[in-house]
Amino acid sequence: MMLIIFAGFTLSLVAMGQVRIVQTNSGGDNIHLIDPVTNKVVGEVKGVPVNHGAAASPDGNILYFSSEAERTLDVVDAKTLAITKKIPLSGRPNNITMRKIKTLSSQGGVHNVYLTPDQRYLVAGSIGSGMMTVFDAKTDEVAWTLKTEGVRPIVFETNPDGSTKRAFVQVSGFHGFVAVDFATHKEAARITLPDIPAEQRAKGTFQGAPSHGMGVAPDGKTLWVTSRMNRRVYAYSLPDLKLTGEVEVGNDPDWITMTPDGKMVYVANAESNSVSAIDASLKKEVARIPVGDSPKRNITVVLK
Repeated sequence: MMLIIFAGFTLSLVAMGQVRIVQTNSGGDNIHLIDPVTNKVVGEVKGVPVNHGAAASPDGNILYFSSEAERTLDVVDAKTLAITKKIPLSGRPNNITMRKIKTLSSQGGVHNVYLTPDQRYLVAGSIGSGMMTVFDAKTDEVAWTLKTEGVRPIVFETNPDGSTKRAFVQVSGFHGFVAVDFATHKEAARITLPDIPAEQRAKGTFQGAPSHGMGVAPDGKTLWVTSRMNRRVYAYSLPDLKLTGEVEVGNDPDWITMTPDGKMVYVANAESNSVSAIDASLKKEVARIPVGDSPKRNITVVLK
């Protein structure tokens, strides 16, 4: 299986920009833009069937979406929300980082690709092989690998100097997440989410991922983790990984994104066709926003 690499970016946040929560809808061909001030849908991109990944240019002028149905990277003008180009890809695309620059080989079919916050490493996760492959972003060579269960979402914790401290990894069949030490390249901890009585568990297989969706707060002090089995989002303090609270959301909570100030957390509820807006300090859902069919991946962008 080949891995398509895109050049990464750091989103510049400016006071005059408009913050938008971009919510893909994997069961349809549209994407919604939410204003976190009003918690209302204020824009819609159409014509991207089975949209999966989402990204934005550093200047906030261009949005990118992957289409699993058309096997394309769709380029969208952020002001008009019109598709300006569809770039053919070599396979069914999932997550995005940016411009295609090279194709690298990895062990097993790649599900998601992530850049570490310092952009020194590219991390590819495979569900089939259960392999996390870490590439050196300068040399494009494999720096190290870690064998675990099927790799699902990954988020990162940083050291004071900006380097990567730990990767938090959700894996197949586990109701929780794994903490991977980036210096030792080893699993450092495994956190199981709170137990759920059988009669309260949501029904379904959850595509083999009972916990799918995480986010590290901008200040680096909180890790938010979803439970598809319990229709909850759990908050853990960093760096000690202590449970500090939970919030009930919609059915099948999936991906998580946050506002740049960390005050609001947004959770895609795939089976409820909605997005939960959570006040981070209160740990309380303050709005449930209707969106499209089967919302999953979401990102936060600043439009100029």
